[in-house]
Formats: sequence, C-alpha cells, structure tokens
Amino acid sequence: MNSSIVWVLLAFAAYMILMIVVGAVYAGKTKNSEDYFLGGRKLNGWVAALSAQASDMSGWLLMGLPGSIYAFGTGQAWIAVGLFIGTVCNWLFIAQRLRRYTIRANNSLTLPSYLENRFHDKKRILLITSSLVFVIFFLVYTASALTAGGKLFTSVFGIDYKLALTIGAAVVLIYTFLGGFMAVCTTDFIQGTLMLIGIMVVPIIAYVLVGDANVTAMLAESGVAGGPSSFLNVMHNDGSRVSAIYIISQLAWGLGYMGMPHILVRFMAVSNEKELKKSKVIAIVWVALSLGFAVVIGIIGRAYLYPTVLGQGDAAGISAENVFIEMIKKIFMEDFQLTFIGGLFLCGILAAIMSTADSQLLVTASSVAEDLFKGVFKKNASDKTVLNVSRATIVVVALIAYIIALNPDSSVMGLVSNAWAGFGAAFGPIVILSLYWKRTNLAGAIAGIVSGAATVIVWDYIPCFHTGVMDEAGKEIMETLGTHTGLYSLAIGFFISLAMIVIFSLTTKAPSEEMLQEYADMKNDNL
Repeated sequence: MNSSIVWVLLAFAAYMILMIVVGAVYAGKTKNSEDYFLGGRKLNGWVAALSAQASDMSGWLLMGLPGSIYAFGTGQAWIAVGLFIGTVCNWLFIAQRLRRYTIRANNSLTLPSYLENRFHDKKRILLITSSLVFVIFFLVYTASALTAGGKLFTSVFGIDYKLALTIGAAVVLIYTFLGGFMAVCTTDFIQGTLMLIGIMVVPIIAYVLVGDANVTAMLAESGVAGGPSSFLNVMHNDGSRVSAIYIISQLAWGLGYMGMPHILVRFMAVSNEKELKKSKVIAIVWVALSLGFAVVIGIIGRAYLYPTVLGQGDAAGISAENVFIEMIKKIFMEDFQLTFIGGLFLCGILAAIMSTADSQLLVTASSVAEDLFKGVFKKNASDKTVLNVSRATIVVVALIAYIIALNPDSSVMGLVSNAWAGFGAAFGPIVILSLYWKRTNLAGAIAGIVSGAATVIVWDYIPCFHTGVMDEAGKEIMETLGTHTGLYSLAIGFFISLAMIVIFSLTTKAPSEEMLQEYADMKNDNL
C-alpha cells in the first residue's frame, strides 16, 4: 500500500470513527422512543436544515447527477431544476403546517401515525398500509446508498466491491443503531457541511487548472455527443433535442419532496417555528449551491479528466458516476502533501451516502417498531421494548438492503429513481391535501396511498409491451410502461393519487366535527 493511500485511509478512518463516537454519545442521551425517533422535537434551525437536505440528496448528488451530466450533457440538469423547486415548495408550504399538525394530532412521532391520527383511523388501515409501503421502497432506497458507498471504496482503495460494501454498511449501521435520531441529525449536519465544501471547492480548482479558454476545446476532444454546443444546451440530451415528455419527467422529480418521510420527519422535529423559519433560508441556499455545483462538476469534470473518458478506453471499468471521485484523485492524490485533504473531500461523498442511509434506516425502524409493533400488535409495549424492536429492525433492514446492493452493476441513479417515485406518488398528494383541504377523509387517504404506490410498481416493474427483440436465451424482451412511454412514473402516479383522494373524499362520508376542529386548530396555530 503506497503512502498516498495510507493518508486517504487515515482520513476515512478518522471520519468514520467520528460518526461512531457521535452515535455512542447520543446513545446515552436517548431515554425514550420520542428521543430515538424525533430527538424530543429539539432540533435547532441549522441542524434541521442541513440534516433534511443532506439526508435528501444522498450519493445521488455527488455521483448520480454529476455522472449523468458528464455522460449526456446539461439536458440532465432539468432534474436539478425540479428538485430545487420541490425543495422550496416543501419548506414554504409543508414544513410549518406539518409540524403544527403532528403536535395537534396526538403528538405523532412518525408519518404513518400522523396520518392515522389526522384521519381518526380506528381500524389502523392507514398505519399498516403506510408502514408496508415504507418498508418496500426504503429497502430499495437504502440499497442505492449502500451501492454508492461500495463504489466509492472500490474506486478509491481498489478493494473488492463486496468488502467495500460491507465496510460502509457496517459504519452506518453502528451509529444509527446506537444514537437514533439525534445521532443521525448531528452526523447529517457534519456531513451536509462537508458535502457543500467539497462540491464547491473541487470544481473551482479544476476549472482554474483547465483554464477558461480551454473548456470548450477539451469538451470537443473528449467526444461529447453533438459537440460542445449541444452538450452545454439544456434543451439537448446526449446530442439530441429533448422532448416535452422528457422535460416533464425530469421536473416531476420535484413532486417527490412532499412524500419523503426522512425529510418530513425533520420538519416535525424542529424545536419551534422561529427555528423553522431560519431553517427555510439555510436549506434553500444549501440546495441551490449544491445542485448548481453538482451540474458544474459534470461539465468541468468532462474537460478536466480528458484524455481519460470514463466508461471508455483505458477507463472501461470506471463508471461516469465516479467523475467527482476521479477529479479529487487527480487534483489531490498526485501531490503527496495534498493527499490527506483529498481524503477529506472524498469523505464528502461518503457523507452524502451515509446521511441518507442512516435516515432511511431510522425512519423504517420507527415505522415498524412504533407503528406496526406498538400500534398494531402490542399496544402496551414499553418504551424500552419499542427501542429494542427499532434497533433490531435497523439490523434486519440494513442486511436486506445490503443483499440488494450486492450487484456492483446496480445504478445509483436507477435505484434512487424508483424509490423516489414510490414515496412521492404514495405520500406526496395525501400530505399536501391533509394540510390544505379540510374535506379530505380516511377513504380518500387510503385510496391515494394505495393508488400512488401501485401506479409506480406497475409503471416501472411490470413488462407489458412486446419489443420483438430476443435475449440470449431466446426469450422476448418486454418493456414496461415507463420504458415504452419515457414518462417518469412519479409524474403519472402523483396525479392519479391526487385524483383518487379527491374522488373518494367527495363520494364518501364527510370528516367529523372533531376532525374539522383539529384542522382549524392547526391552521390557526391553536395548539
């Protein structure tokens, strides 16, 4: 092992040890299930903002998005535009009302329990349905984070993918298992800060090294489809003009925010509305800078890394999703004195991965332990028992996600896309209408969640169109609705769910006077 790798390894080790120490510290401060799942609703503005955004973006921000820009051009930036709009709307229109309503609705600790209390679901249909959707899609989402971690360790240290995957999964599991929500949020704050520094500094240095006058020429030499003018044109993708369906699909990513449990739970946990207002500004600035510089990484990385072209020639084994990793290695690892700094920037990618995986594990655990175990099977369970079940769930979910992530050819972008669509379509519409339409009722809520989740599953996973193309075994390759139409499943699932909520709510019994009073209390801040 050369000395450069040793310094990088020391940076990674120091970072991961810090995360575990944070988990151990908060393990001693966790007294009950509210502490473990919501941190006692004591988050300050800075931690809430950076925790929400760091847990949101994941390895996708530093691998998936820059990689897609690198490979296909700035036409891929429509996703970033959609996500920015979604983030702004989430903080402006959802955060405050959701925090109020979860307190008014019997101090709900999780999104499923909020929906149950909001709609007075005595039969616990919402609780069970929501929890099952959580488990299904969070397994895929967590697997995407672990996959990104495995690719990072493999690229940096040249170790076997499975060993790399095991190391990353183990560290996330340990500190999430120990410290719960506050450990997750505190580590996310550190990770969000590290991510932002890395994502801004690295492309600026690379741009200076390339030189303003050389960027276009080097893009052309690297073989970008359609030439530099097409590569830098947001109305082109992979050398061809984008369609209306393509832009709609990319912008539709923004619809997912209102249904992301690991983001919404941060709104529920903020200490007061004054801190929440502070969080809005911090979060919006953070996400604008992060998404903007992620796009820049893809552009500048294409020029800076040339004559290496990721995925081609000598770099055939390196995915375009590794563009940020390769930029850091080229800038910092060729100079021994800068190696440790490079290791810290690489930790920024690890931070993006961990900040999402830990949140997903915790929200899944809260849903299983608080909502299913205590809410359905053992209503008189003690806090200690609930905590034990939560920690056991974290281990089980991490193990299953680990198994899903074992395939090194899994696309981070693809896995995130499927899970994001599932949550956004299932929960986004009902969260919005539960906060803004008092006529929404239990039947509408159930119809919305089921139809949204089912639409995504059918759209993305059920082959139903003949292609006439045979695979190696002589079996015809079938296309899904998503592949056939090119329309992102979230775009259709969100609006089907929205329509089902309205139709079922209007054609069934109106909400009770008690429910209407709770809605009025939330709206008027009468808690």
